[in-house]
Amino acid sequence: HLAEFWMIEPEMAFADLDDDAELAEAFLRDLFQAVLRDGADDLRFFDRRVLPGVLARLERLADAPFGRVTYTEAVRLLETSGRTFEFAPCWGMDMQSEHERFLAEEVFKGPVVVTDYPAEIKAFYMRRNDDGRTVAAMDVLLPEVGEIIGGSQREERLHVLEATLRASGLNPEEYAAYLDLRRYGSVPHAGFGLGFERLVQFCTGMHNIRDVIPYPRAPRLCV
Repeated sequence: HLAEFWMIEPEMAFADLDDDAELAEAFLRDLFQAVLRDGADDLRFFDRRVLPGVLARLERLADAPFGRVTYTEAVRLLETSGRTFEFAPCWGMDMQSEHERFLAEEVFKGPVVVTDYPAEIKAFYMRRNDDGRTVAAMDVLLPEVGEIIGGSQREERLHVLEATLRASGLNPEEYAAYLDLRRYGSVPHAGFGLGFERLVQFCTGMHNIRDVIPYPRAPRLCV
């Protein structure tokens, strides 16, 4: 793990969760294609010396369609898989890495976008869905990595945002500046975060994420 890392965070106005997922998919695909195009020599080195097959994996994913599944459907797939997990899947818990990798590697056999997570395990600023139980959030999962992107449609309705803050035990007065962004005009908007080091790790096949950043900051390192 890294205590400090680079995060790429696009934000879009006039966008919902579907727009967010589509941008994330197009963004990753374009990055994979750029790496294949501009870093072919380096990829061949990593394919020979670090992880045999990493080049073929990128070539396959650069054009592969991404699967799409709701959190509720994903939990059902995990529960009925017959696989014994260290952490038994159940609705309402955050998915562990073993669950994410199983979905990407065994069920969809490629990238998959999981949407509509339980509200209780997500941040207050994520837009509440009409069912009252879930929020418009999404994660992009990759084989051998798990989550590489996390994002959501943001809650633009002031009264819902204030109610969610109170329900979360937070004082709306302490979020006055944030709430003013909604109070004085807002639009539906969405965004996501992509961990850059995790992306580099996936593209190169490096085993340890600390090896893909020049000066890793982590526990017990004097950097």
